[in-house]
Amino acid sequence: VQLQASGGGLVQAGDSLRLSCTASGRTFSDYAMGWFRQAPGKEREFVAAITWSGGNTYYADSVKGRFIISRDNAKNTVYLQMNSLKAEDTAVYYCAADITYGSSWYRGAVDYWGKGTLVTVSS
Repeated sequence: VQLQASGGGLVQAGDSLRLSCTASGRTFSDYAMGWFRQAPGKEREFVAAITWSGGNTYYADSVKGRFIISRDNAKNTVYLQMNSLKAEDTAVYYCAADITYGSSWYRGAVDYWGKGTLVTVSS
């Protein structure tokens, strides 16, 4: 699976931004999809994930209630709608995919990664 993320940019605190990740190479609807992020000087962390059907979503506590993950299997695309952005959301955001969703996602143990897209939130 090849993953291409886009949509990053520079925004102000309180603004919204939507990231997109388009997949190719395999049957998109077979895969759980998700987002991770890595802030400067920090380890990469789990942000959100969505199961293959879109029926279940999972979020890190730090983004719960502000971020929404969704997918459009017809477009082979997963989205991350980020609302009420904070300076601490500044990071490179990575799209990820795996054939299943499980606790391993919290350790970053997923099979496929895309190149990141930078989100900068100014305070």
